[in-house]
Amino acid sequence: MEEIATLGGGCFWCVEAVFLRIPGILSVKSGYAGGKTKSPTYKDICSGTTGHAEVIQVKYENTQISYSQVLDIFWHAHDPTTLNRQGNDVGTQYRSVIFYHNEKQKELALQSKEESAYLFKSPIVTEISPLPEFFEAEDYHQNYFTKNPTNSYCNYVILPKLDKLGLKL
Repeated sequence: MEEIATLGGGCFWCVEAVFLRIPGILSVKSGYAGGKTKSPTYKDICSGTTGHAEVIQVKYENTQISYSQVLDIFWHAHDPTTLNRQGNDVGTQYRSVIFYHNEKQKELALQSKEESAYLFKSPIVTEISPLPEFFEAEDYHQNYFTKNPTNSYCNYVILPKLDKLGLKL
């Protein structure tokens, strides 16, 4: 059965590139969630005034990968201990966040956060909130890493992340 997870771990290009390489993941859409602006654009998000985070919506086959496994990948794919920051990307739009779709996801997210705390030297600051509304990002953001393999951000930020996680290109 297909399910959806909505996650923010910094730049959506990075997190999208990770999840597109995981067996059982059917699709990944980059977008925005958690703010007050209706139908935000990338330019709006970059202003840091919308309240939205860059997120991905992951559609997955739950007979191949569980929500808990999706969350495990999420914890390893970014640094959930830095508030409003991932590397050089700074601002509330880069916050670590899990937007749950139902009470079961909320329970599993809280449990996973607690169980994953030992992985990090600092406390996890990941926000866990109900999904208000998801706004799909512009087309040029979708599958960015695959479409832009020579982009310097892809080479210096995304590629090392994929290597670290042992994911194939």
